Amino acid sequence: MFDLNQAFTALSDVAMTLVVLLVLVAALEAFHYVVFVRWRKSRMALPIMFLTPAVLGLLILYVYPLLWELNVSFTKMSIRYFVDPGFLGLDTTKGSIFVGFQNYIDVFTKPVLPQTSFYQLFAQTIVWTAINVFFHVVLGVLLALMLNRRLRGRTLYRALLILPWAIPAVASLQIWRTEYNFQYGAVNQILDLFGVAPIPWLSDPIWNFVAMLITNIWLGVPFMMVLTLGALQSISQDYYEAADLDGASGTQAFRSITVPLLKPILLPAILLGIFLTFNNILVPFFINANNLTSSDILVTALYRAAFSFTRYGFAAAFAFVIFAILLVFTFFYVRKTNVLKGALES
Repeated sequence: MFDLNQAFTALSDVAMTLVVLLVLVAALEAFHYVVFVRWRKSRMALPIMFLTPAVLGLLILYVYPLLWELNVSFTKMSIRYFVDPGFLGLDTTKGSIFVGFQNYIDVFTKPVLPQTSFYQLFAQTIVWTAINVFFHVVLGVLLALMLNRRLRGRTLYRALLILPWAIPAVASLQIWRTEYNFQYGAVNQILDLFGVAPIPWLSDPIWNFVAMLITNIWLGVPFMMVLTLGALQSISQDYYEAADLDGASGTQAFRSITVPLLKPILLPAILLGIFLTFNNILVPFFINANNLTSSDILVTALYRAAFSFTRYGFAAAFAFVIFAILLVFTFFYVRKTNVLKGALES
């Protein structure tokens, strides 16, 4: 039963914590201003003073939860052992729940979900990410090239093509899930017009995975299109005029001018697209309405392990494994493509 007094107590504790944090930040800022700005007149004092609240906010909102989750990953915390983990689960009132690196070993040696192993989930995530990013880039660049030309009704086309990105993702995904209905969905009704039998988009694992891909491609293409269109419009027409005077064809101009000048924009955009797609939980969560574990990816499996099967310690370790995968990929991608070369040189 809902306890109103308990709720007020919790709210007052949260409010008191916020007040204490604000007072500490204000005191730190005042001390910094008096010592480093007024007294020592340091050149970097004012920028540091402006950055201090943001740094403190990041420490509280990101660093502390990461450290807490790292602590939980070394315990067997679950619905059965739902206790304060303390330090590594060594000092709980119900006995030690410390398991060391066993959770990390279990990620690779035991099923993450009842019928799905880590390796299957990893392979599905690679396929999911590769197909999505490929179509995002190819279709986004093609649409941007088309919209960069003098075209009648170009403004209307831009508005229509950017619509999937403008609509809130939750609302559009709810609509997509309805359209994939086997009997009444618009997708199967359109296919029926061409004599194609209805497809079980929401109940068959393979077709469900295809439905997830179609939906995410529809959602992601406008983002890449807008970035590419902005990059195309920043390229001076003088390059193309000089190439035309030299007798270069359109294909040669595209290869020698457009592609090299798009590369500084596309490489970071592709890296960002890989991160967003790899960690995309909304599309698989909404389209996989029947909880088909065989069509899950890593992040949805992580969600199910934590909140459907309440394996909190295991899920924490699983989260750090996913983080390590992305970290290693980022290192090699940045090193191979020199995507940060300009930023580091400046």
